[in-house]
Amino acid sequence: MEENKIAQTGVTEDTVRMFSELLERYKAGKSSTEQRIISSENWWKLRNTTEEEKEDAIRSDGFVSRSGWLHNVIVSKHADAVEAYPEPNILPREAGDVTEAQQLTAIIPCVLEQNRFEQVWSDVIWQKLKTGTGVYKVVWDTGKLGGLGDIGIQRVNLLNLYWEPGITDIQKSRYLFHTELWEKDVLLQHYPQVQDKLQDGNFVGAKFLYDDTVDETDMVTVVDVYYRKNVEGRQILHYCKFVGDTVLYATENDHEAVADVNGVSRPAPAEAGLYDHGQYPYVFDVLYPIEGSPCGYGYVDLCRNPQTEIDILKTAFVKNARVGAVPRYFSRVDGNVNEEQFLDLEQALVKVTGNVDEATLRKIEHNTLDGNYIAMLDRTIDELRQTSGNTETSTGTPTSGVTAASAIVALQEASGKGSRDSTLASYRAFSSIVELCIELIRQFYGMPRQFRITGNRGGMDFVTYTNRGLQPAEQPGFGQEGMRLPVFDIKISAQKKNVYTKVSQNELALQFFRLGFFAPEMASQAMLCLEMMDFDGKERILQRLYQNAAMPMGGIPGGEGESLPRSDPFYGITRKEHALVQKAREGAANAAQPKGGDL
Repeated sequence: MEENKIAQTGVTEDTVRMFSELLERYKAGKSSTEQRIISSENWWKLRNTTEEEKEDAIRSDGFVSRSGWLHNVIVSKHADAVEAYPEPNILPREAGDVTEAQQLTAIIPCVLEQNRFEQVWSDVIWQKLKTGTGVYKVVWDTGKLGGLGDIGIQRVNLLNLYWEPGITDIQKSRYLFHTELWEKDVLLQHYPQVQDKLQDGNFVGAKFLYDDTVDETDMVTVVDVYYRKNVEGRQILHYCKFVGDTVLYATENDHEAVADVNGVSRPAPAEAGLYDHGQYPYVFDVLYPIEGSPCGYGYVDLCRNPQTEIDILKTAFVKNARVGAVPRYFSRVDGNVNEEQFLDLEQALVKVTGNVDEATLRKIEHNTLDGNYIAMLDRTIDELRQTSGNTETSTGTPTSGVTAASAIVALQEASGKGSRDSTLASYRAFSSIVELCIELIRQFYGMPRQFRITGNRGGMDFVTYTNRGLQPAEQPGFGQEGMRLPVFDIKISAQKKNVYTKVSQNELALQFFRLGFFAPEMASQAMLCLEMMDFDGKERILQRLYQNAAMPMGGIPGGEGESLPRSDPFYGITRKEHALVQKAREGAANAAQPKGGDL
């Protein structure tokens, strides 16, 4: 009924009121998620006093312990994810799209770099680890490049998003709301037509406990709502921005056709919608999923109880240590001891009147902690480590009694499973981001654009790119009914390798060089050998060997049967180490990396 109303009349004030009612319902359904997110953020700030009071935490003289065990877990997991920063590889599904896929593989990283995606990736990972869910927004920003427009990618505050209660896939929500606070004068600069209509919206979203004082007296809530309409079996994505009861922009009210650089008119947004891909421009990256919600829970939710126990025990231990470190005494009111001199440690003599015995001044006994309490604290700390997967082996410290390299690497491999699983989930989210970028390029890159890319030989190349190769094309022999839309598969790998990985890759290349793998006369044997090996980048080396197999080349120093010259920097240096040690080093370096870095 609501969709029919929108279809017949477009977006009116009545429609906006209906949107506002839906937003309030969605907000009510999200209340428990908001409380959990805010609570997790407070813990991350080490402001967990409020949360511990709810659980009857022990306080002493205004002091409560705030240990960093849970903080260290999140920092360690974040380091694993940043080290596995993703890199896209666009693969064609048909032979005719090979060139286009290669160009997209080179261009997409440029688009990401222009959006400072490395910082966005880091921020979303923090959000994911703390609250359980990180959110990306991938849109077409018409204000970029002086009005030409370009892709915009940013992190979204999860408290500002509202969806249909009960769904697990954000794309299945009937409506999706994104709220944002705007200063009134800034809003009037962008939308001067609302000068006399602007009023404070009555919607108030949840907020974090900020360190800074945020003045919201001259701010107003602006709401973006996304929704779909079914037109002739095709889902059309529509968008409306409003404040209060006033429509700022709505695609359904925009009937002006758009002409691209080639003079080809595109349908008006009222007919074609906001984006051709028809998807909500948001990507959720979930740590631990929850049924009935697109959000998950994070390490704060998982490790809240053991962290609270650690803080309670440490608070009690500090209190006990303070009591033992400063002796206390019972003193009679009518005692004959000069208390001022007694409490002054600089006084060598303390004057008394008469005799001093236990009835006059008696030391208060102090009972030291039993070893069982210390053992309980250690076990609670170990529980937090085991639950989070942040064990000693994962941080580089071998378990007591384990000295064999193979045993250490086995422990590291097991402890890195959680990080690898989380990173693979982030890779899947990154794959969705790349898909949205390709679709936005397909829709909006009508005008030629310049990109600086890395050439085949490592140098800088400058290429010009348009979306012409991404448009529907006729298939020979099928005519208009055989229009084919180029589509691609996306393979994600870890762009940044750690220092050990780089060293091992360089050492492997030197070994291939010395063994003569790159000599044309040894191409057949080298390819047979490489096909039985497994290492990162093997396919590229095999491809080059196939290409160079028929090319005549001279002898290669360091090949089979030929020793290195004395001028070689590695002459006389033994660079080999025991196979077990090599395996342990490699395992430690890749314990938290997805296998091969591929998705």
